[in-house]
Amino acid sequence: MSTTKTENKTTIQVMKVSSVKFLTITAILTAIAVVLQYLEFPVPIMPSFVKFDFSDLPAILAAFLVSPVSGVFVCLLKNVIHMAVSQSAGVGELCNFILGVAMVLPAWFIYKYKPTKKNALLAMIAGSLITALISIFVNYYITYPFYQNAMHFPIDAILAAYNKLPGDIGSGVVTLWDALIWFNMPFTFAKFMIDSLIVFFIYKPLANAVRKEN
Repeated sequence: MSTTKTENKTTIQVMKVSSVKFLTITAILTAIAVVLQYLEFPVPIMPSFVKFDFSDLPAILAAFLVSPVSGVFVCLLKNVIHMAVSQSAGVGELCNFILGVAMVLPAWFIYKYKPTKKNALLAMIAGSLITALISIFVNYYITYPFYQNAMHFPIDAILAAYNKLPGDIGSGVVTLWDALIWFNMPFTFAKFMIDSLIVFFIYKPLANAVRKEN
């Protein structure tokens, strides 16, 4: 009887530690993601309205350090907070959330299937590819229709921005599909791969630190 009580007490203590770990790491990484989301910058080979930031890095890290739920929460919370200064009535934040989740979930599930260093890299590559593919449809059906209908920014103006890219690299862009497939998709893949590679190199020391703290 006393053994059962001891086991129950131990289980409760473990659950409390896990809950504290989840809340603490999720909150810290959300705060970092919010800051990084403000530090966006243009990329010379993309139109000025397409920005690069590292705010998805903490979400990927949260998924690998804690759980995919933590990663999704970081994606959600950073965008909810960013809506206070949104210039897209929350549409940009919605798309950012969708792409963040599209990265976090597949990458985590692939890694957990075989948690090795090599598979972690493969998981991140696969997650980045999946996200890049999904970005085509997110942009086509959500982002750019919003700019066209709500912001009164015609598709012709968007295509013109691609046509004016340095070195005439965007001269072949005739339709929105051209822009999304040949420019936005590789950009999204590169963005999430850069985030993933940073996570790949910092994950182990951080994971060891978290285990030591526990």
